Amino acid sequence: MSRTRRQTVEAAQGRAVEDDASASGLDLRLVPVAVACWSCTLVVPVVPARFSVVAATVAAAVAIVVIAVQGRVRYASLAAALTCLGVAVASTVTLLHVTAARSGPVPALAARAAVVTVDVRVRSDPVLRPSHGRGAPYIVLDADVERLTRHGETTRVRTPVVLTGPASWTVVQPGERVRTVARLAPTEPGERAVAVLAARTSPTPLRPAGPLDQAASRLRAGLREAVAGLPPNERGLVPALVVGDESRMPPQLVEDFRTAGLSHLTAVSGTNLTILLAFVLGAARWAGLRSWGVPFLGVACALGFVLLARPEPSVLRAAAMGLVGLAGLAVGSRRHGLPALTCAVVVLLMVDPWLGRTYGFALSVLATAGIVVLGPPFGDALARWLPRFLATAIGVPLAAQLACTPVVAILSGSVSAVAVVANLLAAPAVTPATVLGIAATLIAPVSVVVASVPGHLAGYAARWIVEVGTRAAGMPGADLTWPSSGLGVTVLTLLCVAAALITPWLLNRRWVSVALAGLLTLWIVHPVRLPVPLTWITGWPPDGWLVVACDVGQGDALVLRSGPATAVVVDTGPDPDAVDQCLRGLGVRRVPYVLLTHFHADHTSGLPGVLRGREVGEIGIRPGASSTADRVRATARAAGVDVVPVAAGDLRRVGALSWTVLGPAPTSTVEADSAASAGDARSGRVDSTEGEEGSAENDASVVVLAQTQGVRVLLTGDVEPASQRRLLRSGVDLRASILKVPHHGSRYQDTGFLRAVAARVALISVGADNDYGHPAPSAIEELTSEGARVERTDLAGSVAVVKDGSGLAVVTRSVPR
Repeated sequence: MSRTRRQTVEAAQGRAVEDDASASGLDLRLVPVAVACWSCTLVVPVVPARFSVVAATVAAAVAIVVIAVQGRVRYASLAAALTCLGVAVASTVTLLHVTAARSGPVPALAARAAVVTVDVRVRSDPVLRPSHGRGAPYIVLDADVERLTRHGETTRVRTPVVLTGPASWTVVQPGERVRTVARLAPTEPGERAVAVLAARTSPTPLRPAGPLDQAASRLRAGLREAVAGLPPNERGLVPALVVGDESRMPPQLVEDFRTAGLSHLTAVSGTNLTILLAFVLGAARWAGLRSWGVPFLGVACALGFVLLARPEPSVLRAAAMGLVGLAGLAVGSRRHGLPALTCAVVVLLMVDPWLGRTYGFALSVLATAGIVVLGPPFGDALARWLPRFLATAIGVPLAAQLACTPVVAILSGSVSAVAVVANLLAAPAVTPATVLGIAATLIAPVSVVVASVPGHLAGYAARWIVEVGTRAAGMPGADLTWPSSGLGVTVLTLLCVAAALITPWLLNRRWVSVALAGLLTLWIVHPVRLPVPLTWITGWPPDGWLVVACDVGQGDALVLRSGPATAVVVDTGPDPDAVDQCLRGLGVRRVPYVLLTHFHADHTSGLPGVLRGREVGEIGIRPGASSTADRVRATARAAGVDVVPVAAGDLRRVGALSWTVLGPAPTSTVEADSAASAGDARSGRVDSTEGEEGSAENDASVVVLAQTQGVRVLLTGDVEPASQRRLLRSGVDLRASILKVPHHGSRYQDTGFLRAVAARVALISVGADNDYGHPAPSAIEELTSEGARVERTDLAGSVAVVKDGSGLAVVTRSVPR
């Protein structure tokens, strides 16, 4: 074949490939490049450097070889060459970033927990976080260490760290340089920050922030002042909507938004910006703005967003994703939108490879991909029987939510059936709240009084969003548990793909869509449980679980759900691996509070398992000291977790869970009852394995009455009959639907106490074939005679109490350990 003819054939093949891509509506040629680059940013930071060098070299060599022979198979070879080239470049760039971050003395000093004097440059606004107890609030911010002094030796460095410090650090601004004395601690491999810097002193100013940083700080502070007169929820939400400032968001509102699928509205999110720009685009077209002016309006909005929210990596990422989503909606073409998205992903990862390791980046990319790829067909299908603006308003959040669902399930261990509806209802208020909030921000430096007018108007719009979020979070279908295991996420991803393929066909048919929407609404309000549970998909835990007694052997470990992937743990059992396995099975990643009822090893030795790979807020213990208490404090100190004493009367709330501490009683009361305890011991009313000292420690157990979703749970530790009678005499209302039976079902229970509780479900946490005779037949008989359903971990494994339509149910799971 002649050269001219071969070129003609290749050109024809090229046109055929392009025609096929156009016909399919998707241009996927750059997707492998973006996926390869993204994979490199995930792998390179956690593998030895030599592996990355070898991978980059091999990929570059393959790319050269493929390009050299591309004349034979032009298009396939070009795609392969670009992918290999992406691997080579991404591996090299990521390795350079990792090497730069880890260079210098900071990582080695952090491994030794050294105390140093440092000069740092603040990179983010300080976020004030409560200590969830009697401890003082503290701040968290991102910073770069620029100068480090130890033992009189000063070293210039540039190392990213996470800084924590006292509340006095709230005055610092991004861009400001300050000095402090701090203790270093290492971070997990693969994180951008190579150390945690725990400041021991207030910041000493060295150099003020630059003009742009100061201007941004004044604007943000002005917005907070302009909305200061609003109710707490609206006062916190408006700055979060406008500039991603969540510092004043009430914790319960944050939890409600997370449950309802509205968290992206309060973060610097590409989804949030894209939805906002979509509404702006629709309004501009309705107002008669020419088509060429709409993209310029969108770009101006994005630039303003970046300036107000600060040009941090996450903000730039959100702006890039938002602009890509805007472009996809403006041209209405999936063919042009997807290449733009992949190019944006590659460029962002080359500028900042650490973005690839964040869930925020994954959510932004997936949401934008959903808007670009699924938004047009969803909107076109709905536009056949709905006005275009309404079709876009429904199609955009539906596409974004569908694309993000698998990652949300990984993060929270749940999916929300109300998220799309909540986003649809909240979306009309987002634009006025944001636009009015921006107006208040710009006016505040001139006059806070004048700025309060648009600020309060933004508050009215925010009030609607608050109502939607809080009401949606309270719906039964708002928090449907889904396993975050590999199988669970794979099945959910396949279901989402199937839904993406069939949804345009459904949306194109009016009555089918209306009927499905009606059924979905009914199911959200009153979910129907499947008659045959599909355990191979849903696995453990069951939907609607409230409390789980973990199977940890001879010991106690109770888990009380307080939100998606969040729970309070009461006692930790004797084995760290057992309690860790239980929490992993439940999908618990955040433990705001751990309560250790007393200091026996079967209630405290599993604490390292709870701390393993989880965000733990605080550990509560009963007042007093012992060798076990010292070990608890040492374990907590090594993990950077505060330990605080509890006292009778303490009232706490975490998400949907609240609890009151009923005991131990004050010291004087305990001493007054010591004779009763001693009498019990002398008469043989203690377990033979513990004796009087063990009985005294048991009797000092912390007792709490918890409430979640209207269900009362009484957690009793190992209290003996003396403390049980003391609780009865106190006059407190002991009624509870769920009782954690005292002392593993010991034969020594006070009948009046059990009768006062009147539990419907009695949980006995106990080890199989234990040497203590737990649980005693007499205790089980007493509980059943009072109408309780008794569940034992030695026979059933982990026991979950579930709230369903008919009341409380019990689901068990036996897992070999």
